Amino acid sequence: MNVALWIVSGLLAAVALVGGITKSFVPKAKLAAQHGGEWTEGASVGFVKTLGVLEILAAAGLILPAAVKIAPVMVSVTAICWVLLMIGAMITHRRLGQGKLVMVNLVYLLLAVFIAWGRI
Repeated sequence: MNVALWIVSGLLAAVALVGGITKSFVPKAKLAAQHGGEWTEGASVGFVKTLGVLEILAAAGLILPAAVKIAPVMVSVTAICWVLLMIGAMITHRRLGQGKLVMVNLVYLLLAVFIAWGRI
């Protein structure tokens, strides 16, 4: 079980890190031009960058507390926060008629639920 939790945490952390770096450092106009990034057209630059920073922090929060054994419960807290973020992403993508992205977000949500449950 512990190995599965580490694998899932690593995968989800990688997703969060890539998404966070993209939102933090890629210009908003370029994001809006990509498939799946259309939601940024109606969002401020500050909001997009803030989401990016939160995703980078989530990547760290999914790995570091358990790895260094300091406040390992924070992994579960981070995973629950990721669930909330994915609910917002699902709502946003659904409004834009992007059903495939809703399903991708659902998979990420379920992975986060597994981590939150397993690391309690």
